[in-house]
Amino acid sequence: MKTIRGKRALVTGAASGLGRGIALALAREGADLYLLDIDQVGLASVADEATALGVSVLTDRCDLAQPTEITHAVQTMLMKWEHIDILVNNAGIAYYGPTQLMTDSQWSRLMGVNLLAPIQMTRELLPTLRSRPNAHILSVCSISGLVAGGRFAAYHTSKFGLIGFTAALRAEFGRQGLGVSALCPGPVLTNLYRSCDSSRPDKPTPEPPRWLCCSIDAVSMGAIRAIRRNKRQLLIGPLAHLLAWTNWLAPDVLDFLNHFSRKKNACRPQDSRIKTHRVA
Repeated sequence: MKTIRGKRALVTGAASGLGRGIALALAREGADLYLLDIDQVGLASVADEATALGVSVLTDRCDLAQPTEITHAVQTMLMKWEHIDILVNNAGIAYYGPTQLMTDSQWSRLMGVNLLAPIQMTRELLPTLRSRPNAHILSVCSISGLVAGGRFAAYHTSKFGLIGFTAALRAEFGRQGLGVSALCPGPVLTNLYRSCDSSRPDKPTPEPPRWLCCSIDAVSMGAIRAIRRNKRQLLIGPLAHLLAWTNWLAPDVLDFLNHFSRKKNACRPQDSRIKTHRVA
């Protein structure tokens, strides 16, 4: 897609973080926006910023863990616009802590928002996307969809699944002119960590050091580049490149580091209590 100006884009999780950044980057390129999020206050703020850039903006509250709300949002959008040219599957939540302490509802909600929602959103929008010349699907998959670490098992699982779904879409529809890209940034300091569901809600989830993180602006510009050039997969940030290349060239190194960390902490007592903390 060489020209974004005048196109129509739907962005999920647009009220803050990467969704906000990507939405505003698209607005600066001249794309009209349909923004979805559960946070109506944040949506209104982003809509005001994007409107000031001279584009048309519509918003809709949507809990992506609820399939009926996704269908309603898609139908509402199609009634107002009839078509879109760009779909950005961005929304995501996380869980931090031992995998065995996750409740069924925590697993279900995380997989619903991170994986099942993009699949449903994409499937319901495929007819209109395929009818448009040079339409594009961009999924924010994260380096966590390529390389796994400890205590984020559900998040890694959802992102590995999203990488696979994105690759399958590209293989199936790329020959028909539909662009499909997986955006894989390294860690970014967003609300993902601060609002993260956890086995210990009384303590904050550890955040990566700022010097290891890439900026929201860098990821947003990467999203624009992926759409323009129809990139298969785009890594963003030094850590993402380092982890991806290490995992490709010397996967046993990362395996050793994970085992080393596990052995170092093996003698620590495990908290057998299951705690729940709903992600807003």
